[in-house]
Amino acid sequence: MFANLVRDERVVGRARQILGSDVYVHQSRINVKPGFGASGFYWHSDFETWHAEDGLPNMRTVSVSIALTENLDTNGGLMIMPGSHRTFLGCAGATPKDNYKKSLQMQDAGTPSDEALTRMASDHGIKLFTGRAGSATWFDCNCMHGSGDNITPFPRSNVFIVFNSVENTAVEPFAAPVRRPEFIGARDFTPVR
Repeated sequence: MFANLVRDERVVGRARQILGSDVYVHQSRINVKPGFGASGFYWHSDFETWHAEDGLPNMRTVSVSIALTENLDTNGGLMIMPGSHRTFLGCAGATPKDNYKKSLQMQDAGTPSDEALTRMASDHGIKLFTGRAGSATWFDCNCMHGSGDNITPFPRSNVFIVFNSVENTAVEPFAAPVRRPEFIGARDFTPVR
């Protein structure tokens, strides 16, 4: 079902249009937030991790979040700072070994300072992705985003598909001792057909 979703022209065609080239799937996942206490995900830009740990040379990656359940303004939805993709915000500190084991549950390394986030939020504002199941939003790999906790009884689940340009395939990591595993950062650069 998800392979068909990735190949759906309404999805992959839009990724090709945005990136101006053929694309492959760098990463995908289902973000499940059941009701009554699912944790949020702190503010971050994906490019920092994908550059440092996966070896993506440039910002030629786009993500789509597709709602599998209704995304309400109360159930821990995705928040995006529109326009923040135009500013790269490097984060202090070294990338810990096997950072992916922790970072996909709670982001610590590669998160901006409170001061930087306050500046970006003041400059760009914050928009919340809401919509019925099947709704979608696209965002650049350098866009600042995060989500709050879901303490409501209403579950929120989305599928995330990360498309990378075939002209931007991963090399060795730029700031991590080893590559993340292929189930986290793809090394098969075959274009989606």
